[in-house]
Amino acid sequence: MLRLDQIKIRVNDKQPDLRRAVCSKLKIPDSDILSVGIIRRSLDARKKPDLFYVYSLCIECVNEDRLLKRFSKDAGISPYAKKEYELPETGSEKLIDRPVIVGMGPAGLFCAYELARAGFKPLVIERGRCVEDRAGDVERFWETGILDTSSNVQFGEGGAGTFSDGKLSTSVKDKDGRIGEVLKTFVEFGADDEILYDHMPHLGTDVLPGIVRNIRNRIIELGGEVRFETCLTGIGCTDGQVESVTVRCRDGSEERIDTSVLALAIGHSARDTYKLLYDSGLKMEQKAFAAGFRVQHPQSLINENQYGDEKYADILGASPYKLTANFGDRGVFSFCMCPGGYVVNSSSEEGETVVNGMSYSGRDSANANSAIVVSIPVSDYPSDHPLAGIEYQREIERRAYKAAGGRIPAQRYGDYKAKVKQGAAYAVSCEAKDVEGSAVHQIPVSGEISFSSESFTVDPVFKGSYEWCDLSGIFDDNINELFISGMTRFGNVIKGFDSPETIMAGVESRTSSPVRIPRDDDMQSSIKGLIPLGEGAGYAGGITSAAVDGIRGAETIIRKYAVINMV
Repeated sequence: MLRLDQIKIRVNDKQPDLRRAVCSKLKIPDSDILSVGIIRRSLDARKKPDLFYVYSLCIECVNEDRLLKRFSKDAGISPYAKKEYELPETGSEKLIDRPVIVGMGPAGLFCAYELARAGFKPLVIERGRCVEDRAGDVERFWETGILDTSSNVQFGEGGAGTFSDGKLSTSVKDKDGRIGEVLKTFVEFGADDEILYDHMPHLGTDVLPGIVRNIRNRIIELGGEVRFETCLTGIGCTDGQVESVTVRCRDGSEERIDTSVLALAIGHSARDTYKLLYDSGLKMEQKAFAAGFRVQHPQSLINENQYGDEKYADILGASPYKLTANFGDRGVFSFCMCPGGYVVNSSSEEGETVVNGMSYSGRDSANANSAIVVSIPVSDYPSDHPLAGIEYQREIERRAYKAAGGRIPAQRYGDYKAKVKQGAAYAVSCEAKDVEGSAVHQIPVSGEISFSSESFTVDPVFKGSYEWCDLSGIFDDNINELFISGMTRFGNVIKGFDSPETIMAGVESRTSSPVRIPRDDDMQSSIKGLIPLGEGAGYAGGITSAAVDGIRGAETIIRKYAVINMV
């Protein structure tokens, strides 16, 4: 089998003729080609609006050795051996009780799935509800504002990413094939096979729940057990080794479960569980994160800027973007960009408001949105306590809640910038409507405020009610100024990005965990047998990286223990 890189095909059709491209590259007839597969596909828009797909292909053909000799000086042609992920061999140490996994986001889900495949029959406990019931709870919250603190955008089967865009791109380097295992598993349980090779794969929040449900059912078929509405309330240890967990069951009763292996995949929002772990003596430390606002633009504006011509959206779909800027020791960057998406109320605690972005698989709403966030170093935290970052998050989330009375607080960027830049002469007129449909405010000030030249109008798209208000008091002056500096820089990259009509919403604060649970080379925490995994442990950032970390946790258990006496 051969690998062909840098195969460029002009973007004009959703199904490019790959066989023809191979024939042209290798100068062979079509009859010599036995098979063509796609390893990777990306988009080259450097000469927009002249766009190209760039492929890496794996092919089988006759006379492969002869072709390798003929093209020996061409770095784009090389031998190829497809590597399939394999579970490690089981160990020899005796394990009587089932491994227990806490949390069923990507890390917990994939840890449980790989353990079940290896015959370990894990027990998974999840404080939230199954994904079918959770979807109804989330929709009711968006419609009524009544929050279920155990079943929401943050908590429940599938984790926080279930009600996001379902983005699977990651910067994780993985020579052992775990990323491929994650993508292949998603395809096996319902995803389109394009995610196996697309440069920026995504699933969509309408597709991901079904995939999660199918994986859960397979875990159960393999002998695993899943308990929903079951919350961790205690950890029993002897001589620094886990020996049991205590859980609060669906009916309110408490139960002790014996186990010497506890995989902790709690996610980044389980703040009460962090407190429980700290009180149990588990070593924890502060970790930096990022926070800011989610911004909305017309998707057509982004398509035009990224593709050079809006017509390509019919072929390529809604365009994403990725933006970064550095200002000394602080960074400002886009996070969780959702093409053709919605800004959603993703709160999980009473009296606090958090937003996130979401896209369906079609990415067909009128707006693009992303979080524009500022790096928050631990020096900004109110103390040196390991959980001080959580208190920082809570404070800005409380301010966001107060700003709009529990609704999503929203503001036009021109209004926000004028408020922050007091003393400048700039008049902003917002013609969008509030929730009841009445016209909103006009702010006259003095001085000069500049924006990029692109002009547009945009109507907000939210999941959950919203209210126009002042966002400038959520963060301190330093963060506000950095946010504006970032928006200005990004307006030089995408014309109109910093337009006064840009819609902001607050607050985006759950970009990652502000806590890390240290672990050694064997993934053990300071409590032996307790394996911290995923975003909640501070070792992942997104669906794919969390799933990969879950697989690594499963491998650690598999290598150490023999599959015996599993009940």
